[in-house]
Amino acid sequence: MPTSQTASHGPSLTSRDASIPTPGRSYRADLTLFMVIAFAVSWLSWGVAIALGGTEANAAANAPYMLGAFGPLVGALVLRVRRRRRGEPVPGHVVPFRPALLPKALLLLVLGSATVLAAALLASRAGGPELSLDVAKDAVGDFGGPAAFLVSMLVSGPLSEEPGWRGTAYPRLREKLGTFRVCLVLGVTWAVWHLPLFFIDGTVQHDLGLATPSGVLFVASNIPMAMLVTAAYERAGIVASIAVHFAVNTTMILLAVEEPKVQAMIIGIQTLTVTVLLLTRRTGRRHP
Repeated sequence: MPTSQTASHGPSLTSRDASIPTPGRSYRADLTLFMVIAFAVSWLSWGVAIALGGTEANAAANAPYMLGAFGPLVGALVLRVRRRRRGEPVPGHVVPFRPALLPKALLLLVLGSATVLAAALLASRAGGPELSLDVAKDAVGDFGGPAAFLVSMLVSGPLSEEPGWRGTAYPRLREKLGTFRVCLVLGVTWAVWHLPLFFIDGTVQHDLGLATPSGVLFVASNIPMAMLVTAAYERAGIVASIAVHFAVNTTMILLAVEEPKVQAMIIGIQTLTVTVLLLTRRTGRRHP
């Protein structure tokens, strides 16, 4: 009798287990889907902006240009809905949001801004461009005032990207790779994702130029920047990565960072900062 029951239940269990995707296979599928959505939404939107002549020459290009920034967020939302419908668990390396982490996120925001400000000051001492309050005032004025400037800096970049790159792609990549290798993968991916912006007239990247020292340094800066926001994410979750992304972008715009000397200094300081953050992080912690 026991033998008969075992025989009858065995195939059923095997069949049911086979229908449940393993985490590794599921994460690979998730990453592929996320990358396809993120790149498709962004590059197609930016392609339309390029075809319209860019934001400088045609106001109609502003809408697809802004929409393109939300490719990673769209990918993240699709994967979130997909995971919930399938009843799949949250990836083990997701850092959940907790109000107690907000002070740490604020400190990381200050740190992110400090990496740019320190680099600009050191570059100025070394013969680079002088810091000017008028430049910052002009930058804020171009956006229509302080409120519009801050909202734009928060939405376009931090909010539109971080839920995707850090909140979605990072935890799944982290299941198979170490933090340093994930940072490299995301940094290179991030750099490639930004490339169409160099061809949209009116963007910072277009002003820098792709085949220039400033353009090359901008592309290279994606790697230490990816490491910096990832280190922030590991410590205090998505709010921290958004805060650091916001702080770096905002400070760079206010200081009008375009000179290669300043860009190189930022890359160096952020690399040192990331090294310290990664060496001092807690090890062996598994996020629920």
